[in-house]
Amino acid sequence: MLDLRRLQALVAVARTGSVSAAAGELHYGQPTISHHLRRLEAETRTVLVQRAGRGVRLTPDGLALARRAEEILALSQRAEDELLLAAGLRSGLVRLAAFPSAAATLVPAALADLRTSAPGVAIELVEAEPPDAIELVRAGRVDLAVTFTYESGESELLRTETVLADHLYLVEPGDLPIRTARRALRAHRHTSWVAGCERCRAQLVQLCADAGFEPEISFATDDYLAVQALVAHGSLVSILPGLALSVHQHPGVRVTRLPATRQVHVVTYGAPPRPRAVDAVAATLAAAARAVALPSA
Repeated sequence: MLDLRRLQALVAVARTGSVSAAAGELHYGQPTISHHLRRLEAETRTVLVQRAGRGVRLTPDGLALARRAEEILALSQRAEDELLLAAGLRSGLVRLAAFPSAAATLVPAALADLRTSAPGVAIELVEAEPPDAIELVRAGRVDLAVTFTYESGESELLRTETVLADHLYLVEPGDLPIRTARRALRAHRHTSWVAGCERCRAQLVQLCADAGFEPEISFATDDYLAVQALVAHGSLVSILPGLALSVHQHPGVRVTRLPATRQVHVVTYGAPPRPRAVDAVAATLAAAARAVALPSA
């Protein structure tokens, strides 16, 4: 059976790219990290680490083992947390990752609910977009995450609960004539668009493609307030999710609901049962999602 400390050393090296940085992260000496790596290679009879300039990099076998090691370490940590929680030795602290518009809408509502429904539970929040939030869950650095997807799909070893169908909206200057969603999209085939980062704009591009054109993207920002200000004052257009608009809608824009949604999920690791504190937070997030008021346009 592989030693958890050696797996921890391998994961730290994979994350930091050097033995010295891994030693600092784990509060070990460099010789200890090197020893753990050598022993792990001996146990697996595989070369896991190679020198690369002043640092090191993992071999393909090393990367494969590091990915599984993250899952093993996360399960081990969760088992320990559950035992301590059952024994009353761990507080009801739940570590949560959420994307920005969920952090501004669902999380505050969940906190308000928890104050009465589970006053012993506290939330520690980190803001993270879905790909990063999923990795935080896998690595055991958060207990659950609020994420979104535009297509259905489940990840191995992750428990995913869909809590909201978040409608998408065309955002355009408020002085333009009112049109149906499809006509409104087609009317902007020659308009400049505001979109998110390269990773985040795929749905916008696809909706425009479905309407028969490729959008001319002139501005890129993931700041929903900036998007609306640019649209209101710059004769631009964009597409935003309802959660973002429920936080704030600029008075100078008009929104039109499109026939598309993104699915908002609460994601945890592994199969039930979950710790009671995590269950409480997941339940309040789901309730907040059911109660959220999306734009009616």
